[in-house]
Amino acid sequence: MKLIVGLGNPEIKYAFTRHNTGFLAVDELLRRLGGLDLDKDKFNGIFTKTKMENEDVIIAKPMTYMNLSGDFIKPLADFYKIDPSDIIVIYDELALPVGKVKITKEGSSAGHNGIKSIIANLGTEKFIKVRIGIKDDKPMVSQIDFVLMKYTPDELKEQKKNIDRAVDAVESIIKNGIDKTMNDFNGLKD
Repeated sequence: MKLIVGLGNPEIKYAFTRHNTGFLAVDELLRRLGGLDLDKDKFNGIFTKTKMENEDVIIAKPMTYMNLSGDFIKPLADFYKIDPSDIIVIYDELALPVGKVKITKEGSSAGHNGIKSIIANLGTEKFIKVRIGIKDDKPMVSQIDFVLMKYTPDELKEQKKNIDRAVDAVESIIKNGIDKTMNDFNGLKD
């Protein structure tokens, strides 16, 4: 069984912000799977169980706020006996430009507080990360202000391609495994 989690913040005021890019990716994955709903509410998050490529998967969003994402993922993974190496986390990455997706199977938080929380709760960095670039060339406001800014309609249209690529990567991880997916997707450009 795999656990696919998109990171974000639960309140409506955070919808379509850069920090909710992981939530947007989960929404796209659910759409591709026939418009599934996250119909279970437990462990401070929402999720659904389904199949992808004949594999049991749980697709989820924490409702804990970004900085406490691990407080949802750890008990959910423990309840369903999901090994950290079978957890796929989709999230925004300020160090990557828009148009770039990077997949890794272990590694540090690189300063991302949601990932820090997951690492602290799981006690390992060995889970799959699908990082969606959000960096742009505009003069930077503070990092916190930037990630909590809503995408403009034009930015969201552009970022949609990146979100689609991230969801393609998640589907590939399920179908082809992490190593082939990393080889196929890392380094792709528009």
